[in-house]
Amino acid sequence: MTLEVDGQPWRTVPDDVVVRCGLHAGLTLDRPRLRLLRTELRRAEGLATAGRALAQRPLSRRQVSERLRRRGVAPPVERETLGTLAAAGLVDDARLARGRAAGLADRGWGDLAIAARLQRDGLEEAETRAALAELPPEQGRAAALIADVSDGRKAWSLLARRGFSPDAIEGALGSLDADDEPGLG
Repeated sequence: MTLEVDGQPWRTVPDDVVVRCGLHAGLTLDRPRLRLLRTELRRAEGLATAGRALAQRPLSRRQVSERLRRRGVAPPVERETLGTLAAAGLVDDARLARGRAAGLADRGWGDLAIAARLQRDGLEEAETRAALAELPPEQGRAAALIADVSDGRKAWSLLARRGFSPDAIEGALGSLDADDEPGLG
């Protein structure tokens, strides 16, 4: 809807803002109605900003919050926007952690690397731990990753670079210090 002031087009307003403000043709925009309009426009802009970001890929609550702050969204509007998105299920850190952890594990990453990535993405430690707990055992994933690697030292190095814990590496490959371990040649 396009609002007019003194018969001249002033501003186009999203339909949801029109409804929430009770705007209609011939309505005089007094000071209280203009304050309400300003509040609703800020709310709509916060949701639009977050919606554009979430359309690209799922984001954590912290990532959405940072994007809103960078766009100059006021803290009360930011909190309300995050609450609305969480209530709608569009921002769900636990679901995001589980999905990201499973995807990284499927691509051959170990628990240490996965945890670091999830925490870098703004997910809390509790959500990270819960997501890691749902993954297949790390030792089994490590063994599958090095199944075709014949050199034990290269396999050890690969697993270490991929963020597998020392315990998982030793469980999958054995200790490099032991002379009679299989796979070390």
